Amino acid sequence: MTTPFALVIEDHLTTAEFFAAALNEGGFETEIIRSGQGAIDRLSEIVPDMIILDLNLPGMDGLDIAREIHRKSDTPIIMLTARVEETDRLIGLELGADDYITKPFSPREVVARVKAVLRRVSKSKEPVEIIRISDLEIDLEAHSVQRSSELIELTPTEFDILKTLAEYPGKVFSRLQLLEASQGNAYEGYERTIDAHIKNLRAKLEPDPKNPRYVETVFGVGYRVPKSPI
Repeated sequence: MTTPFALVIEDHLTTAEFFAAALNEGGFETEIIRSGQGAIDRLSEIVPDMIILDLNLPGMDGLDIAREIHRKSDTPIIMLTARVEETDRLIGLELGADDYITKPFSPREVVARVKAVLRRVSKSKEPVEIIRISDLEIDLEAHSVQRSSELIELTPTEFDILKTLAEYPGKVFSRLQLLEASQGNAYEGYERTIDAHIKNLRAKLEPDPKNPRYVETVFGVGYRVPKSPI
């Protein structure tokens, strides 16, 4: 079995080494990159299984790096930052981050969350199956989504949320249920991050995100895919 490889992009050496040590102890190979441009250059040479990305980097903001990474690949990203404002966390998630860890952090939490994301992304392929919602086509094996034959790029988390909803049209899922389905573990206090992923999904899927056809809000309960989108 191949050892999973995580790229740690963090300029503060002590933090980076602490983070890498926790992952190494958890069974990962790691490499540390301490600048945004260095990370972009290195990612042209390697394909990690996981990226741990600090938002506060010198020279190039972590959010810009996340945009650049997802422009070229669907490698899962966990953002690491000292910023505590909810808006910062949601911006990161809207850019495609699969999870978010705020400093200070515990090594046990780090490893658990990294493994949860990696387990979800690396799970065994499912049997060939196509789910169709009106003009939306979800290919479970290819992990792809098309609308009217136009390919729509989704992050792994966004795809898993859409898949969960689409497999049970008409059923309302709570934020906690969607968090469990997409992350593998439900972390108390993080249910609201689902809202950011839903917002991102709608921006990509919906002709008019303010009047969603495919992913509806059921106020006070959660979200659903309607049985017959208008």
